[in-house]
Amino acid sequence: MIQNNFGGGPQKEEIRKKYCRFKRSGIKYIDYKDGDFLLKFVNDQGKLLPRRLTGTSLKFQRKVAQAVKRARHLAILPYVADGLK
Repeated sequence: MIQNNFGGGPQKEEIRKKYCRFKRSGIKYIDYKDGDFLLKFVNDQGKLLPRRLTGTSLKFQRKVAQAVKRARHLAILPYVADGLK
């Protein structure tokens, strides 16, 4: 029986566990006025990056989403990005 390794099984590289950067550094409040920091959680199109890519916990992902929405409302971040990064 021949087995392919196409199915997403464990690879030879070590898989690192993702930790929430907010819990690790002790951040409790996400400042919506800091546009440069919030750009780390937004892709090139201006969409929020999902938790599975950023490693953010559910509690802080909700806070990030709220902060990005507030920053967009105040025109700190654009709604649609032509050349964001």
